[in-house]
Amino acid sequence: MMFVSLGIGTVIAIALIVVVSILTGGATQTSNALVGSTVKGFDVSGLNGVKHRAPWATGHAGVLIFFASWCGPCRSEMPKVATYLRKHDESPVVVMGVDARDQLSAAQAFVRKAGVRFPVIFDPSSNVTTGIFQFGQIPETVFVTAQGVVIKVYYGAIPTKQLISGIKELKAAA
Repeated sequence: MMFVSLGIGTVIAIALIVVVSILTGGATQTSNALVGSTVKGFDVSGLNGVKHRAPWATGHAGVLIFFASWCGPCRSEMPKVATYLRKHDESPVVVMGVDARDQLSAAQAFVRKAGVRFPVIFDPSSNVTTGIFQFGQIPETVFVTAQGVVIKVYYGAIPTKQLISGIKELKAAA
């Protein structure tokens, strides 16, 4: 009898996990230690060699999309994000890519192929990715107010509707 109860409990637990996974699109949007914290700014070279500052260091809310050319989910995520952002002006929110742990030439080719037109910083040593944001893996997307406060973190490849929702939250927080 005990084994039957354990079996039923296991089936219910697995069913709940599947339902939650389906409802969240397979990715997890959660609160973590970053949400509500103030993150420091940065001044880092972009893929084109131009220095870029953290948007909140210049008084703008920002969305940071962490990715790399070698990341499978990033290869499907980035063209969709780039297409959306080419068609929609999200000012005053600044969207910035953070290419992490990558080779410069591979990163440049990936961004060009994906049609990315927003600024992308190059973070080969993960000074921003793991140093400031403490991400061990990518893709991740962070929404930061103009005051440098993290209001949302999206783990995994971000669907366009989640990007739009996070940008609206940043605009409302302004």
